[in-house]
Amino acid sequence: MPGNSLFSDHTEIYAEHSTHSGPNAYYERPAILRLAGELAGMRVLELGCAGGVLTEMLIDRGADVTAVDREPRLVELAQQRIGQRGRAVVADLEEPLDMVPTASVDLVIASLVLHYIADWRPLLAELDRCLVPGGALVFSLHHPITGWRLSDQTDYHRTELIRERWDLDGHEVTASMYRRSFSEVFGPLRAAGFTIDAVEEPQPDEGAPIPDDLMQTLKTAPVFLFVRAERSA
Repeated sequence: MPGNSLFSDHTEIYAEHSTHSGPNAYYERPAILRLAGELAGMRVLELGCAGGVLTEMLIDRGADVTAVDREPRLVELAQQRIGQRGRAVVADLEEPLDMVPTASVDLVIASLVLHYIADWRPLLAELDRCLVPGGALVFSLHHPITGWRLSDQTDYHRTELIRERWDLDGHEVTASMYRRSFSEVFGPLRAAGFTIDAVEEPQPDEGAPIPDDLMQTLKTAPVFLFVRAERSA
């Protein structure tokens, strides 16, 4: 993963911002939950749980959740939020997920985290191990078109590190992430044995409490890409 100091240097600010941020609260998380489907009794592995907002929503819908994140302080905040109702664990997604037994997960949720990983193949192999036959992976990431616009635009097919300035409630920070082509989103999934079940570029609900200028962006521009992929039975 790229060295995103914002997650370690601005942990509480980031966690609080993601709780109420319009794109997170009223656009990204609702889309993830819709693609996740019925959660009651499901064993869910959440990748990149941050402060645990989505973790809590998954638990509230009846899921048995193990949530992981690379940043220890974010894991602490997530565990504080969910209490004894779930488990939050420090884990690096570029290393084996040894805390997850084979064929013990019904659903993997990866909300806005995969774009921090350069090579998805080792992680997808791990998820294939962790998931039961017929299990699913639901994820979101920064849209490939958005990533292309932030790059130097010399080679669309190159997976490369890009940077974006974020305003976290008045705190200007720089986020580093990998952009990739559509082929590099779906090719590794298919190579790992996943079948693509859904691809979405949703729009926010009209009644969402989002400022007009941001609502216009979310309704008219590529922002996030959402995918549901199923492991072969």
